[in-house]
Amino acid sequence: MKDGKFVVLCIDDDPDVLFSLRMVLENNGYIMTEARSAEEGLRVYKKERPDFILVDLMMESIDAGRLFVKELQLLGNKAPVYMLSSAGDSLSSNIDYSELGLAGVFQKPIETNTLLTTLKVKLKK
Repeated sequence: MKDGKFVVLCIDDDPDVLFSLRMVLENNGYIMTEARSAEEGLRVYKKERPDFILVDLMMESIDAGRLFVKELQLLGNKAPVYMLSSAGDSLSSNIDYSELGLAGVFQKPIETNTLLTTLKVKLKK
């Protein structure tokens, strides 16, 4: 939390996705920090210690998002982590979120009300 607002870290290599997330989050009272790669995401995470994390499944390499989540686990992360996926709804039924260290998966493009409801529930806002 920073200045009384929850901080959301968004990691995605698509600037359009980051822009749309920023519009939704900042217009609803959140602070958004961003990164365009898993490596940059780890640096931002260590600096900002966000309250909530959204990370793209496939960025600079196919497993970048999953490997990022594993690194967070090693760092003792307590913030809810949601994976962003454009791989289709089959991903939701084929994986166990908790085994990957995830709180859940959002299908791209993220439905605004679903994102905001999830944030309120997970952050008790």
